[in-house]
Amino acid sequence: MLGKILSIEGSYVQVELGIDITSQASLIHIHVIFEDDKSKIVGEIQDVNRDTMRVAIVGEIIEDSFYSGCLKKPSFRSTLRIIRMDELSLILGNQQIRDNRQVYFGLSTVYPNYRVNVDINRFFNHHFAILGNTGAGKSFTVSRLIQNLFAGSSYVPINSNIFIFDAYGEYTSAFTSLEKKNPMIRYKVITTDIENGTGELLKIPLWLLDADDFAQLLKVDHPNQLPIIEKALTLVKVLNSNHPDIYKHKNDILARAILDILLSGSDSGKIRDQITAILTNFHTEELNLETKISQPGYVRTLKQCLYTDQTGKMQEMEAVVDLVSRFVVDGLDLSKYQNQNTVFSLQDLENAMDFALISEGVLKSNRVFDYANILGIRLHSLANSEASKYFDCSEMMSRETYIRKLITASDGHKAQIVNFNISHVDDRMAKAITKIISRILFTFSSEQKERAKIPFHIIIEEAHRYVQNDLDTEILGYNIFDRITKEGRKYGIILGLITQRPSELSETSISQCSNFLILRTLHPKDLSFIKNMIPNISGEIVEQLKLLQSGSCIAFGTAFKVPVSIKFEKPNPEPLSNNADIQSAWY
Repeated sequence: MLGKILSIEGSYVQVELGIDITSQASLIHIHVIFEDDKSKIVGEIQDVNRDTMRVAIVGEIIEDSFYSGCLKKPSFRSTLRIIRMDELSLILGNQQIRDNRQVYFGLSTVYPNYRVNVDINRFFNHHFAILGNTGAGKSFTVSRLIQNLFAGSSYVPINSNIFIFDAYGEYTSAFTSLEKKNPMIRYKVITTDIENGTGELLKIPLWLLDADDFAQLLKVDHPNQLPIIEKALTLVKVLNSNHPDIYKHKNDILARAILDILLSGSDSGKIRDQITAILTNFHTEELNLETKISQPGYVRTLKQCLYTDQTGKMQEMEAVVDLVSRFVVDGLDLSKYQNQNTVFSLQDLENAMDFALISEGVLKSNRVFDYANILGIRLHSLANSEASKYFDCSEMMSRETYIRKLITASDGHKAQIVNFNISHVDDRMAKAITKIISRILFTFSSEQKERAKIPFHIIIEEAHRYVQNDLDTEILGYNIFDRITKEGRKYGIILGLITQRPSELSETSISQCSNFLILRTLHPKDLSFIKNMIPNISGEIVEQLKLLQSGSCIAFGTAFKVPVSIKFEKPNPEPLSNNADIQSAWY
């Protein structure tokens, strides 16, 4: 018997020690049993001095099952003893993995050589977060965890779909050898390195994106910019279509844009220049600068009728208006092109954007020009940048075909792990790519008739760069990562957040995580955030986080019956996340 109960306050029990503490190994965080007849209350030793110790109540063992929580308190007549191994297995799990329902995490830091095996469904069926300071071992933890998943010879998750957004390009060294251990495993790298990339160059078909995705690419900062993008996406499908009746739509679009300019009230010189610019870039066989306008006694081209006289007036204005008006067709419905799969490029979209801007009255209103014209400028910059190669796709494919292509290795076999190496683009583009790919996966999953049949796991390194409290909710009405964490589980799409700055994460996203592996954390703001945002975390655990060794973590959540201190083994091979060797570099 360890001692007798002195007091019970809330979920804590003060115990007078009945043993010589100086002859004992460390008892901190050891589990104990308060036993009274058939009642077994489980506690965890928090503090010890020479005469007393403080024990936190963590649960109860009832008929060979452990139930977490402090619903029942020990009595003063309860006997107190250290937990037995058979009882400990009810809390921390069995030592041996007998089937494919568990995965090995690491060793307990409290009980020597005790293997912590975790139920796969209880961990990987919930959003999770891995938090900790730089150098605490986050990359090692992620690498070891995934290596453990694929380490077995009998149970290998060959149908898994794990997408990693690799901010530093450090995980390839940790996963390339997996298929040597098991010939059914494939690891695939999709790179943003255009010149010397290892792996497959990132390609995103533009026609799979909607206005929300382009809002990410074009850095939309005003809700009124979205209708312009939506109109441009409709127009690009119209302008690029080969439908035999499409000329009516094209003529109608051109005619309406030209009529807006003709009736804008601007001076004739400006009207001439704007119409000339439009018909130089966009024209049809029927409506172009060489279209004939017949007047009594002569025939002139439309271009000739745009000339102004010495007084600055356009003498043939009425004739031009009359001609152009003939091409306006009321009742044309462009909405039927909304869902039409049409291959188009950034240059095609740029042309359509020009039309959209004109039809939105940019040329007539300085107020509209201020927030609308910047879209054209940003799109032009994107279309003429190296990043445009990521969207250079000429092969028509559906969303399903695109996703299947993502998870197909170069040899045609299924890839279980897909690494998006986004280290070769700036943070803004990396953030847009991460959101766009995540939204494609989420949309695909949410549209399946059989929910969660094809689960996807999205693991985001340096998540504080991408999963933020940004303007998305204000501009788009939602944040894709918030939506995934709130709705994704029922569709089988699970988010894993890896970050050193949890206080910079989206509060909604982190609050929806059910499992946490928290490594050493020192920053007061991050510690305060963890304590306030993460459910069921105690002040004692927060204090422990400051003292953890590299590679050790406090694990708690749905997959753990009580908070567990785990030491992960070093991954083999390791990711490229080591610190610089200053001594070697200097000397």
